[in-house]
Amino acid sequence: MKEMIIILFLLPFVVSMCTGNDKRREISQNTPAKNEADTPLEKATFAGGCFWCMEPPFEKLDGVIDVIPGYTGGHNEDPTYNEVSTGTTGHYEAVQITYDSSKITYKELLDVFWTQIDPTDAYGQFVDKGSQYKTAIFYHDEEQKQLAEESKEKLEKSGRFEKPIVTEIKAYTKFYPAEDYHQDYYTKSPVHYQMYKMGSGREQFKEKMWGDYMNSKSHVYEKPSDEEIKKKLTPLQFNVTQACGTEPPFNNAYWDNKREGIYVDIVSGEPLFSSRDKFDSGSGWPSFTKPLEPSNVVERIDSSHGMVRTEVRSSNADSHLGHVFKDGPAPTGLRYCTNSAALRFIPKEDLEKEGYGQYKSLFDD
Repeated sequence: MKEMIIILFLLPFVVSMCTGNDKRREISQNTPAKNEADTPLEKATFAGGCFWCMEPPFEKLDGVIDVIPGYTGGHNEDPTYNEVSTGTTGHYEAVQITYDSSKITYKELLDVFWTQIDPTDAYGQFVDKGSQYKTAIFYHDEEQKQLAEESKEKLEKSGRFEKPIVTEIKAYTKFYPAEDYHQDYYTKSPVHYQMYKMGSGREQFKEKMWGDYMNSKSHVYEKPSDEEIKKKLTPLQFNVTQACGTEPPFNNAYWDNKREGIYVDIVSGEPLFSSRDKFDSGSGWPSFTKPLEPSNVVERIDSSHGMVRTEVRSSNADSHLGHVFKDGPAPTGLRYCTNSAALRFIPKEDLEKEGYGQYKSLFDD
């Protein structure tokens, strides 16, 4: 069903799919990893329908080390996507999260999990129906089981959903990473991903059922009035962000900036990119392999100047940032070519006082 939704949305466009190869990631199934300080890293495993959509919400959390889409709960050894898609293997599409419990708790991960799914659907998730798309929490130990049961009971009693909560709580057995082209799909094939995500109905459901909660949990970045924008921005910044202008290459603030920190929208302050994902593209403009916060960056088809390109804009301020091209380095193969005039750089040492303290851990050695 995921593929059908994408095809329906892509009929007006010709967009090539980045599939990669089918080599699986190798991960430890039973032994907890340790970081350099010998702090145990724990695992959490959640099934929430399409694993493409379950990966990004967890990857951006402080304390989460890795998120891997894959298959779990079934009887087939080392299943393939095609096999799981038949609904006969007993496997669920799931994500396995490796996290540092000293920075984020299992309870906090559960809170995020519930806001990503429809826990009342016993037949799948949104447009994807079948046992492989059902929701479940796979606990790794008794403590996780208890926390999962308490979390489910709390949700049931909250009255947020009129229908019964049918998400299962099951003992974890074994996890099989999905094929490479499914890993980080939202960065490898961002146009496909956005079209599927919106076409599936998941985002609309989340906004309807959880919009009030999410707004209360996170800072809301808003676009100022036109008058405020004109007062705040230089003529060049205004031309780039509000009129889709382009600044000169090799003659802008950040094309050669090598300091560590994050780049935020000059208008709204919403986080956009990290220096950890910045590279020298030789273009003369700041270039990044991926957004820091995928939800803060949107893409649109740009057919101006006799070309068909993918424009990149900020989600909340709707600022023109630049364009994204498929000629970047690994791991995404993407180049987010961005105007310095659309950005404000915040060095790592100023993150806390500027209100972006949650990103400090990105620069821990």
